[in-house]
Amino acid sequence: MARKKYEAEPENHERWLISYADFITLLFAFFVVMYAISVVNEGKYKVFSVSLGDAFGGKDKKTASVASSNVPQLIVLPDPLIKRRAEAMLREKERLTQLAQKLTSTLAPLVREGKVRVTQNSRGVSVEINASVLFDPGDATLTPESDQALRALAVLLKDDPHAVQVEGHTDPTPIRNALFPSNWELSAVRASSVVRLFIEAGVAPGRLTAVGHGANIPVASNDTPEGKARNRRVAVTILSALPDTTTEIPTR
Repeated sequence: MARKKYEAEPENHERWLISYADFITLLFAFFVVMYAISVVNEGKYKVFSVSLGDAFGGKDKKTASVASSNVPQLIVLPDPLIKRRAEAMLREKERLTQLAQKLTSTLAPLVREGKVRVTQNSRGVSVEINASVLFDPGDATLTPESDQALRALAVLLKDDPHAVQVEGHTDPTPIRNALFPSNWELSAVRASSVVRLFIEAGVAPGRLTAVGHGANIPVASNDTPEGKARNRRVAVTILSALPDTTTEIPTR
């Protein structure tokens, strides 16, 4: 009996559609994952915006992301605490500016002679007094001539609520005697002498701090006599009541 011959199966020209469908499915899954990780977390975005606002003093206007055709626009309202802090910082800056103007006026003769400099920055108001106005060379005892200038300064500080830091500075010329083994001791005792006079003039001791820096923070070159004279100074800084916000970094 003759075997029945089976006809050859015709070639399937659409077999490529299976591979193409698999490729499209994988491509679709890829774009779904990419979109999922690119979606903005509004809660985290708001926390980030608040942190930026706090660092730069806050804003009264609404903060919005840059709009585009692919990124949804987000509108984040400022935290009321940020606005209040910005207003408080503005008031504090105005108070310190007024204090700086009073100090400049009170110490005007010494300012004109270049022996006193009054500056203001984010830290507060600083009154830089040349050491020649306050002390004899290598000594930490206030001269009689310094009494009038420092007591005039103390009158303005007496009723002011801000903390006051007094910093002593020297030039790098070595010093070694029975009282001061180094410039560290000389600068610290000079700052303490000014603090002691402020206390005698009625400034609350709890507001005062004395710091000695030696020759480590020069403001001029020590290569010239003029530069060394500038570096021998006492800086009285009226500290801002609203210091910059600190961020605690976890140790773990």
